[in-house]
Amino acid sequence: MFDLIKTSWIPIRRRSGKTEIIRPSQIVENIEADPVVDFDWPRVDFQIASIEFLIGLLATAFPPATERKWRALWRTPPTLEDLEAAFEPIRKAFNLDGPGPRFLQDFEPLSNGNEPIERLLFEAPGEQTIKKNMDLLNHRNRVQRMGRPAAAMALYTMQSWAPSGGKGNRTGLRGGGPLITFVTPSDHDSLWHRCWANVPLGTPPSESDLPKVFPWLAPTLTSEKNLEIQPELNAHPLQAWWGMPRRIRLNFEEQPDARCDITNEPDDIQATGWCQRPYGANYNYWAPRHPLTPTYRPGKDKELLFQHPQPGGIRYRHWLGLVIPTDTSFEAPAIRTWRNDRQPDLDDGDTPRPMDRFFAGGADFDNMKLRSFAESHFPLPRAATPEDQLLVDDMARRLVQASTLVADTLRSTVRAALFSAGATVKLDASLFTCLREEFWNRTEPAFFGHLTRYSQNPTAAQDQTCHDWLADLRRVALDLFDEYAPATPDTDIQECTQIGNSRRWLLSTLYGHSKDGKQLFEFLKQPLPPKAPKKNRTNHAS
Repeated sequence: MFDLIKTSWIPIRRRSGKTEIIRPSQIVENIEADPVVDFDWPRVDFQIASIEFLIGLLATAFPPATERKWRALWRTPPTLEDLEAAFEPIRKAFNLDGPGPRFLQDFEPLSNGNEPIERLLFEAPGEQTIKKNMDLLNHRNRVQRMGRPAAAMALYTMQSWAPSGGKGNRTGLRGGGPLITFVTPSDHDSLWHRCWANVPLGTPPSESDLPKVFPWLAPTLTSEKNLEIQPELNAHPLQAWWGMPRRIRLNFEEQPDARCDITNEPDDIQATGWCQRPYGANYNYWAPRHPLTPTYRPGKDKELLFQHPQPGGIRYRHWLGLVIPTDTSFEAPAIRTWRNDRQPDLDDGDTPRPMDRFFAGGADFDNMKLRSFAESHFPLPRAATPEDQLLVDDMARRLVQASTLVADTLRSTVRAALFSAGATVKLDASLFTCLREEFWNRTEPAFFGHLTRYSQNPTAAQDQTCHDWLADLRRVALDLFDEYAPATPDTDIQECTQIGNSRRWLLSTLYGHSKDGKQLFEFLKQPLPPKAPKKNRTNHAS
């Protein structure tokens, strides 16, 4: 049997650049001299899912009971033997193949149908696409077999992020394609510290609780009659890491000397297909139970839902709700714990730690269709005291609010410059989407630069920060307007008039003369410009 606890199957890279294949407990091996610093999968979704897998494994089998215990293991990581002893009680849940319960696979041996193994990958063409010969961009049969390491990670990724997949094929515990966020600490580059930074407090499950943590250890709680899987009711809260919405069984074949089509690593046993039945676990009421995924409330008195990546990727405009909570959007528990509890405790007033970073990413789906994989890395500016940190967070909030208002105004004014008032061009058309994304790209370095400098002296730098940010917004917005709506010698008089009027509209916002301009200045706590004096209309008799 392929035991995911005892078998070496995870490709990693060490600080020296050396690559290896390790078992989970080896993330602490040689941590002083040449630590493991990253995974080495050839796919971005496997890279992201792997850190979820390891954080979940630690949160399940080796959680710190208190923050004091967490700090002790941060400073002195456990030994390989410590982790192996901790993982032993749950080993039986991590057999990928063979008889008995299989990792993330249905308790029953399924036999109906045989999906190609490549359909465990989100970008693989579906049955209807192939029937219509429409697999032009993502061709069929690119992956015809997977070694067991790649099959394990493909299965984990599918079960964790599963999108809608037709009648009865359930989405993941966090919905299709959850947004995944975690802290990347600055003062340690080891994979152990990256995982440990995001592991919540807890206690290991008892033997009797294991089937409620790992649902494949018992008959599947199916959802033909709308049964829901809810934390505490019929599932252990730790199942947040191990959700199994799809009823899947992998099919393996002995293939001596075969190599995996994903990793090119040899494995004499290859996964070549999988069987599936509909109506697996239907998860509900799990937000905000997953430590790595932020949530939002879609309306007053509505239940919390998990956030998902959106078209255009993840930018600093998403800072509100991913790092700083709003009235309707809330950061992931791991981010909150790090910023409020762990980061301040690790800081030493005499030798401040370097700035930590923040990761946000995942799969962006349109129903069952994969649009893209998104991943972004941001700095996490912080202040010296909790009181100053509140000022920094408030400044970040105001900078984002101001830039959002300017981005919206820029989009509207460019539309007005290029199209007549009766045109039916939507504001979310690709032209305007590109315009907004370019605005966020060009202003992002300045945003983090201002926020970092402000965090070093928040009581004295407020006016200067807001003044400089307003100048940046003006410069970028006007540059982009002129690029997207240029007035050239070939532009006719009517079009020039339309462009000129739209540019004045943008200027009135940027300089505080319009209703939106007053809101912009209010966000940045800037004094409004003096009103222009009224013209003297007195008639003089000759």
